[in-house]
Amino acid sequence: MSQVIRAAVFQTAWTGDKESMIQVHEQAVRDAAAQGAQVLCFQELFYGPYFCQVQDPAFYEYAEQIPEGPIVRRFQALAKEHGIVLVLPMYEEEQPGVLYNTAAVIDADGSYLGKYRKTHIPQVRGFWEKFYFRPGNSGWPVFDTKVGRVGVYICYDRHFPEGWRALGLAGAEIVFNPSATSRGLSGYLWQLEQPAAAVANEYFVGAINRVGVEEYGDNDFYGTSYFVDPEAQFVGEVASDKEPELVVRDLDMAKLREVRDRWQFYRDRAPGAYGPLTAP
Repeated sequence: MSQVIRAAVFQTAWTGDKESMIQVHEQAVRDAAAQGAQVLCFQELFYGPYFCQVQDPAFYEYAEQIPEGPIVRRFQALAKEHGIVLVLPMYEEEQPGVLYNTAAVIDADGSYLGKYRKTHIPQVRGFWEKFYFRPGNSGWPVFDTKVGRVGVYICYDRHFPEGWRALGLAGAEIVFNPSATSRGLSGYLWQLEQPAAAVANEYFVGAINRVGVEEYGDNDFYGTSYFVDPEAQFVGEVASDKEPELVVRDLDMAKLREVRDRWQFYRDRAPGAYGPLTAP
């Protein structure tokens, strides 16, 4: 594996319809590849609005099977054409009535590697997700991609340290956290939690948030997507809080060994003492 990985995240606003939203993301793949990006992650539920601001069964129609559905197939072809690893946060239908908030991972040769299903599902004002999704049952997989070992943790998951650690124990080197989070609600956490997770678990984190106010509620999504290294340093500038932006950054993977050799957090864990943490 190359010591430096050029990675990208893409934040954007809802266009008003599914097909044009897909096309915007297809162009983002082309633009990222043109800048030399080797891996790209989109925002949560990337091809639609953040419909969880309301509770309406009409939005079940946004779900499709993974990987058999047409959106995964479209982006598999694009990944192969441009030689780029893609992380696609989607609405998944396992079977009618069984729906998940999921991220599909596609390797640079277009092969489907697997999926992560969001584990922690909120049900609070403006984020009525239990109406749409079952809690994930995938565990915390780490995917062996052309650029290294990639993990995914989705939006509300980031408030729970256990999954971050599980991804690190499974060997993750880059973890993407695609999100839809609103101005005034989580701003004080956005540039705290993911850097802290990167430090505690000694890997890179790519944090992605959409932008804008959509017609289904008053959530004001504030973007500010970024990459952070295992010393809690932002890699380059944080993205705009209002405008769509493709963030492309070089990640020096040699820093992982340097930081792990310095701190030895994995050596010094005490799993035998953690039993009470899993008690209901």
